[in-house]
Amino acid sequence: MDTFLMFVKAFLVGGGICLVGQIIINYTHLTNGKILVLFLIAGAILEGFGLYSKLVDFAGAGASVPISGFGCALVKGAVKAAKQDGIYGALTGGLAACATGISIAIVAGYLVAVIFRPRTKKK
Repeated sequence: MDTFLMFVKAFLVGGGICLVGQIIINYTHLTNGKILVLFLIAGAILEGFGLYSKLVDFAGAGASVPISGFGCALVKGAVKAAKQDGIYGALTGGLAACATGISIAIVAGYLVAVIFRPRTKKK
């Protein structure tokens, strides 16, 4: 039952984040890229105030998988490295904390492009 509750919380929080994104898409003229950046910055700002980590603790993957979770991870890494290395750590810590995820995304994107031979859409 505890596992089921964990899945429900992740579904509700992740779905809520997606719902906010869909509302932004429906009622504004923002492009997908701008919405992506908006969510990333929102996650970073919320983590800066210590709020997003609490959401991740509550919802697990429902909060850490969306792009706002990436913003949270960047800030966490920067703060942790800044405490150890000062200003240099603040500049490099975020990328160091997310290097594995970034590398996997690059390699996976390359493999998908090689396997499926992407091409432009016909208009």
